[in-house]
Amino acid sequence: MTNDLIIVEKANDVGRIIFNNGPLNILTIQMMEQINKALEGFIADQSLKALIFDHNGKAFSSGVDIDDHIGDKAPKMIKEFHGIFRKLNKIKCPTIASVKGAALGGGCEIAIFCDIVLTSEKAKFGQPEIKVGVFPPIAVLALPQIIGNKKAFELIMLGNIIDANEALRLGISNQIFPHESFEQEFTKFIESFNSLSTIVLQHTKKIFNIALGIDFDTQLDQIEEFYLKELMSTHDANEGLQAFLEKRSPNWQNR
Repeated sequence: MTNDLIIVEKANDVGRIIFNNGPLNILTIQMMEQINKALEGFIADQSLKALIFDHNGKAFSSGVDIDDHIGDKAPKMIKEFHGIFRKLNKIKCPTIASVKGAALGGGCEIAIFCDIVLTSEKAKFGQPEIKVGVFPPIAVLALPQIIGNKKAFELIMLGNIIDANEALRLGISNQIFPHESFEQEFTKFIESFNSLSTIVLQHTKKIFNIALGIDFDTQLDQIEEFYLKELMSTHDANEGLQAFLEKRSPNWQNR
């Protein structure tokens, strides 16, 4: 099923959401609404062995549309964007990100929130939000669990972009496949789920989440409120976003 900005598929008990918004797959509010609708359908589907996030175009996703951070759009954007993760947190089966290009900003957050991340040699990851005056709420929650506090702090605070090899070394990704044979290798990996019990996969994922002991919804609520009420009320957050849109250097006033 095609929803213009995404393509939704299911075959052999494996669901797939394919980003289809041009070469960079910028996450607009409309695109996020479509992703949320697709996730609602997959939450209700008890037959899924796995759910894949894939992409057409050069990038997995270069992030959330900066224009949707500005002014009255920001609360709607946050609601739809965080809705993706609240729904992903309810998906019972393993979730897998197929990253063949750049996963930056909100795109990186979607990729790292998946249970498994498979990349090509051309993949890269980063949370550059700090450079435009904001921070990545999901990465603040998820990245320290994956790579530890020290490196997560560095990547989020400096906004550095890392390549596929560094992502593998840090534990952000599970495996790197050659770019030329990525689809064949990815398909082989997904076929590993065919011989496994759906209910056992779902119960095993559930116990992983119990073992982590993370109250995701409560923590995200707190971060979301801070983002909208504290961060977005500062001069520098609004200046950084506006400067990006105007293709100029921000004039930070530290307030």
